Amino acid sequence: MTTSAAAVPSAASTAQLSFEDDGKALIFTANGRPIATYTYKPADHQYESPRPFFHPLTTLGGDEVTISRPWDHVWHKGLSWALPNVGPHNFWGGATYTRATEYANLDNNGAMTHASFTGIDQAGDGITASESLTWTSQEGAPVIAESRRFNIQMLEEAAMGPSETDGAYAILFETRMSNISGTEIRIGSPTTEGRDNAGYGGLFWRGPRSFTGGEFRNPDGSGTDEFMGTRSPWIAFTGKHDVSCRSSTIAFVEDSSNPGAPNQWFARSSMFACLGSAPFFSEEVPLREGVPLTYRYAVVIADGGVDAPRAKALAGAAQAALGSWV
Repeated sequence: MTTSAAAVPSAASTAQLSFEDDGKALIFTANGRPIATYTYKPADHQYESPRPFFHPLTTLGGDEVTISRPWDHVWHKGLSWALPNVGPHNFWGGATYTRATEYANLDNNGAMTHASFTGIDQAGDGITASESLTWTSQEGAPVIAESRRFNIQMLEEAAMGPSETDGAYAILFETRMSNISGTEIRIGSPTTEGRDNAGYGGLFWRGPRSFTGGEFRNPDGSGTDEFMGTRSPWIAFTGKHDVSCRSSTIAFVEDSSNPGAPNQWFARSSMFACLGSAPFFSEEVPLREGVPLTYRYAVVIADGGVDAPRAKALAGAAQAALGSWV
């Protein structure tokens, strides 16, 4: 059954936001154009660690900025919260890297299963969806209970780029993970298991093929693969689209209240474009029973490229949105 909501004006913009629920995904639109699809009931193989994900994500101008199930890593799903080393479990997908085996298929691919939306709030800035999920092992044993929220809102005031049509919106994302496994869990990465510069795991974005070779920018400057493992309050990536030949930018902003903030970023321009928060990049973080872990981010999707002033403005607007989102 498909449900829909009336258009919602954002306080930061005259754009009209709305959503539909088709029973498997929430589809968000701005001024009648789809901009974000959140699949909460995926039909993926267990090897891909089934989990909710955003794909496609498009700019307000209509350019797609995600890819899902690329042939080289079919477990990469647009934009998703994914963790490869959760104690003995893999909630990332594919092979697991450990000191004992290096990369190996270990039959340990878990799943993040949607239980319910506890609310979809259209008051205030944009639309906020609250979700309850249970993480289970490959055998079906409970591991983590997650409370997740995300908000989609316009960032018009800070969005102007070289063209007057350059606009931007933000996805605010919050996860609260509680250990229900019966034993302490240590969350890490292939790097904490001994593989150099492979600290992936967190809120992870995979970009289109045409974005390969694009440019990163943070408060200190711009570049490419040298941004792997760096720490900064925000980081942006600009790539160029085939066919339209336009540029688009995606920026990640970390909430300063996150454990360990500012945490490292997993940033890659060559091979393929990807960017992700990596709070478990270099050191394992314990998840103890009764002591949940909470992480919050803003992801900005913008038409056009960014120079230093625009990147700073977009990040500042996203930081302000995070600060006011309670």
